[in-house]
Order: sequence, then structure tokens, then C-alpha cells
Amino acid sequence: MTGDPGAAPGAAAPPRYLRWLGSEITLGTLIALLSVFTALSSYQGSMADSDQNKGEVEGMQVLNDANAEYLTANQEIIQDYTYYDSWYLHQDDPDLAAYYIDSFSPTLLAAIDRAEEDPFDEAYYEEMYAYPTSLFDEADALFGVAQEHDERGDRLQLVVMMTAVGLAFAAWASLLGAESRIRLLFAALAIIALVLGVVSYFTIPPVSG
Repeated sequence: MTGDPGAAPGAAAPPRYLRWLGSEITLGTLIALLSVFTALSSYQGSMADSDQNKGEVEGMQVLNDANAEYLTANQEIIQDYTYYDSWYLHQDDPDLAAYYIDSFSPTLLAAIDRAEEDPFDEAYYEEMYAYPTSLFDEADALFGVAQEHDERGDRLQLVVMMTAVGLAFAAWASLLGAESRIRLLFAALAIIALVLGVVSYFTIPPVSG
């Protein structure tokens, strides 16, 4: 007589009320569900990694544009200072003074109308740096979304690990004899892994972007 695999010699059969745990239907269902969640989580994890890389690339592009625009704004401010000083020193020459005034940036002209004694006020700098600042903010937002995708990918990898371990338990249980207590243990562990994986999957926060 050949003993059931996994059953110790002389070991008692598992209770009848627990035999459903090791039934073919239960193990087949576990293998199917665990396989689906493993594949789904793995696919979405790959997509999250792809979205993370895409966000980081876009963020770097916008950040480079922001740095370039910031340098351009600095150059325009220096030019405004130079033209303003030259205009101030040549006010007694109307033609030359008019030339320098024509060289003022629109922002400086508006600042002079607002505060002639001190045109280089806070409002002037805010307007000059408004565009590069908006680009810096956009880059930060893109990097933030990329970070969220990275965190989502990590959480999905954890789900993959849980369901893959559960799938291994279910597969091993299906290879053991119907009267084996280890079959029931592996089936129970597969169910626990499935529950943990499903709960972890549905508690992953969505990406805000």
C-alpha cells in the first residue's frame, strides 16, 4: 500500500469539516485567483515604472527650460539696470535719454510708472521671474507625480511577492495527497497570501497626476 505524499506514517486524516480546504475546487480556484492577481499586479507595476521614467524625463526637460529662462531673466534684469543707469546719467541729452528709454523692458517701463523713484521693487522682480518660476513649479509637480508612480510600483511589487508566494503554496498543496495535513496547511497559507495581496492591492493610493 502506498501512503499519501506529505502524510506521516500513522498520521490521522484531517477533520471532515476542513477537507474542503484541500479540495481540488478550492486549490484550483486559489491558483486561478493568485495567478490573475500576480499577472495584474506585475503588469501594473511595469506600467508604474514606465510612467515614473516618463515623468522624470519630462520633469528634467521642463527643469532645463526653467534654468534657461531663469538665466534669460537675469540677463534682461542686468540690461535694465545698465540702460536705466545710462538713462539716469544722460537725462540732459534728450535724444540719448530717449534711446535708453526705448531699450527698457516693458516690465521696467511699468515699474517706472508705478514707482519712479525705485522701479526695481519686489513687483518688478516677481514679474521678471514669473515665467521661470512657473516652469520650476511645473517641474516639481512632474517630479512629484513620478515619485508617486515609483511608490505605487513598489507597493505593486509587494503584492506580486505575496501572491507569488501564495501561488507556490497552492501549487505545492495540489501535489500532495488529499489526506495530507500539509496540503491543508499550504492551502490555508495560500488563502492568507491571497487575502493579504488583495487587501494590499486595493489599499494602494491612486496617483494624483
